[in-house]
Amino acid sequence: AEIRLPKAVQATYLAPLRYKTDPGPGPMQDVCQLQLRSYNVRNLEVFADFAMRAAYFLKLPAHGPAALPRKIERWTVPRSNFVHKKSQENFERITMARKITIRNGNPEVVSVWLAFLRKHQYYGVGMKANVWEYGSLKGAEEMDAEAKRVEHLL
Repeated sequence: AEIRLPKAVQATYLAPLRYKTDPGPGPMQDVCQLQLRSYNVRNLEVFADFAMRAAYFLKLPAHGPAALPRKIERWTVPRSNFVHKKSQENFERITMARKITIRNGNPEVVSVWLAFLRKHQYYGVGMKANVWEYGSLKGAEEMDAEAKRVEHLL
């Protein structure tokens, strides 16, 4: 008899599902940009896939993971500690990066997504998130109205 894998296991072999960005009445706005960095490409790809799946299940329209330029650092040091300058050793460290962008997502849901990723962070993968919140140009009027509402409640 043929062994059939559960649907959850089969899904790991497929690309993560995505929600299309709903343009809405206004322009598309980036709400969050998550940069993932690692020295190991396998860990980076696994965590980027995990982040995309988490965004899908939170109904966030995610774009990516887009590859960012690799950062290559090289060092040359003497092998011994004294006069043997001709005997040197080279070291190299390559940092790979991926970027995931959330557009037109709810800021509260984005913060839940980032907290979930932070809680289940994969070893060897660093995260940096840029989060933007947008408001109207009538901020002072809205604050005055909110102050009157709170004053009425007290």
